[in-house]
Amino acid sequence: MKSNRALILALLALTLVSACGSAPPASSTPTIALSPSPSPTFEPTTTPTSTPTPTPHPLTVTLMRAREYPGSDIVIEETLASGTNYKRYLVSYQSDGLKIFALMTIPDGTKPKTGFPAIVFNHGYIPPSQYKTTERYVAYVDGFARNGYIVFRPDYRGHGESDGIASGGYGSPDYTIDVLNALASVKKYKDADPNRIGMWGHSMGGSITLRAMVTSKEIKAGVIWAGVVASYPDLLNNWNRGGTPAPTPAFPTFARRWRQDLVYQYGSPDQNPQFWDSISPNAFLGDLSGPLQLHHGTADTSVPFAFSEKLFSQVKAAGKPVEFYSYKGDNHNISVNFSQAIQRSIAFFNKYVKG
Repeated sequence: MKSNRALILALLALTLVSACGSAPPASSTPTIALSPSPSPTFEPTTTPTSTPTPTPHPLTVTLMRAREYPGSDIVIEETLASGTNYKRYLVSYQSDGLKIFALMTIPDGTKPKTGFPAIVFNHGYIPPSQYKTTERYVAYVDGFARNGYIVFRPDYRGHGESDGIASGGYGSPDYTIDVLNALASVKKYKDADPNRIGMWGHSMGGSITLRAMVTSKEIKAGVIWAGVVASYPDLLNNWNRGGTPAPTPAFPTFARRWRQDLVYQYGSPDQNPQFWDSISPNAFLGDLSGPLQLHHGTADTSVPFAFSEKLFSQVKAAGKPVEFYSYKGDNHNISVNFSQAIQRSIAFFNKYVKG
């Protein structure tokens, strides 16, 4: 019985081997069964929100150069009392679709063959609600007018009877736009020589003059008295206007807070130096349209004397013609040395504009 059971088991083993094939050789690499990997789970992710890049600011010099400044025909609105040897008019012209008023003088006597040389005259800050076209800067205008120049003193938008909103001279390009349209309008005027136009500016008007001279190639020469002519980082960090009366409530809030608005939009000068350079005329002095003459009193309590001093060095470094006159102990209007300063300004324009 035991032998029969052994025989049956041997036959069963042989049958299994035949059905499954030959046994694997001892040297074969064992197959390792891997447990199936669990299906990956994906956590929902939130799309990171990027800080939007601010659009280029209209103060950017490159954008200002890309604009057009067509000006318009000059319209005589009123004939005013004449000066010593020149006529005076209240006039208007167009800027950005706005009617802007201006004071214009025309020399008496025979007009030169090519027309009279002209000076676009950029006044400093005066509270817009108090501004009157025929007031302030009377002696300054007279000095140029009686020496054979057409003088064109634009009011800027929002000043006097001019259309528009007074937007301020530093956080907006609007006043410079009005001045460049004034320049284009003077070029069209029948009595003016379109190739002999200079520009004069005081205080805020000096800032406008500097910006205009790196924007347009049409300005033969510029003269700046006590100008706000520093780079924007300097304006932010080194301009303590302790001696200047605060703007009146009639001056729009947004025009007074340009520092905060620009820093909020573009970052500080340390964070975004490229932006602050892009709106600073000081970064484009190699493109000045003509020679520059600077005047500043050392006792100016409204605009730092150092602003003109530094600009003088920067213009020299840029290889452009520049003169600088300082007046020891004199004030923001250079009133103590006014006669000397105005004569130097006239001589400069005679050399570089009148020819």
